[in-house]
Amino acid sequence: MSETKSAENWFARRAEAEAKKDIIPYSERVGNIVGVVIGLLVVVYFVAHQTRSTGFFTSEFGTLETFLFYGSLMYGIVSAALKGLVGRKNLGRLFDVSEAVFVAVAIAWLFVVFPFDFAYLADVLPSFLRFLLQWISNDIARVLMVLGIIVTPIMAIYNTIFYVLVRRELSKPPKPA
Repeated sequence: MSETKSAENWFARRAEAEAKKDIIPYSERVGNIVGVVIGLLVVVYFVAHQTRSTGFFTSEFGTLETFLFYGSLMYGIVSAALKGLVGRKNLGRLFDVSEAVFVAVAIAWLFVVFPFDFAYLADVLPSFLRFLLQWISNDIARVLMVLGIIVTPIMAIYNTIFYVLVRRELSKPPKPA
């Protein structure tokens, strides 16, 4: 019983602290814009793989896989942009929850189909930079995907709980100083 009470107290204290710093600072908003730029570069990188037929995307990379792969990348970009524009952390949690659900489904499906050959991952880089990605094998990618399948639903649940708790805190009348 005391463990449940202490967990509730931790969640309540954490929600109260998060509510006090709900406004996203300027530096973090700039970080979201940087994240958008990096996300777009990642999309361009994989589009280069697809248009050059490097072999990274195998014949199993069909329409659904294309939608899930690029959709999850684009969802992350849009989510970061919206958080930067809206400027509220708690509202951003809604984007994080829906993104995590979509990404979890995408990763799970792409893990099952695995339409990739990571031996070709570095092929669109200039030869002097290929060492940066050549170490990533299919097995390493599968391990990372399993971690993603486990972690993203947990993050969705965590963000959902905190969205509700922080929203409750934000709806309370302000305490007199």
